[in-house]
Amino acid sequence: MTVYDFAKSVVYGVFKPLYRVEATGRENIPAEGGVLLCSNHIDNFDPILVGMMAPRPVYFMAKEELFKVPVLGKLVPHLNAFPVKRGMSDREALRKGLAILKEGKVLGLFPEGTRSKTGELGKGLAGAGFFALRTDAQIVPCAVIGPYKPFRKVRVVYGKPIDFTGLRQGKGSAEQATELIMSEIRKLMESSK
Repeated sequence: MTVYDFAKSVVYGVFKPLYRVEATGRENIPAEGGVLLCSNHIDNFDPILVGMMAPRPVYFMAKEELFKVPVLGKLVPHLNAFPVKRGMSDREALRKGLAILKEGKVLGLFPEGTRSKTGELGKGLAGAGFFALRTDAQIVPCAVIGPYKPFRKVRVVYGKPIDFTGLRQGKGSAEQATELIMSEIRKLMESSK
């Protein structure tokens, strides 16, 4: 058993009863091939929950500072996370993300780049669109519906893959691609209220 699998089972045992976690649409994540999993971001627990409920291992970008924290910094890479410098274009993180998708794995992203303090969906950054247009990965929208309060239900909703054929063939911009992803996340959030 890998560190990732062990951590996933431990976290599941704690989070599932504490937050009464419920996941729908898990079947929308393709069983094989590269998948870009894009979610809204309402809490620090989002990566844990989105990854825990997904049927496949998910790789996440994590802020570089986490890798400098004693003990945690050594553990984070074993949890399928890799560092990203926030507030700037991090070419190394972009290369790593592209490699994950091209290897047929699942890359989890929070296009807003930071948590929403209000719970409302913020503006997405162009990074999500960059990954969507530079690979043949399936793009799966996801919505985390909170709040994270003990014994109150938290839902993770995985949507159907987004059709990117038009944007990929029409040489759409990363910004347009991100807007499409964000509109699909918004629809999941609204239909799950």
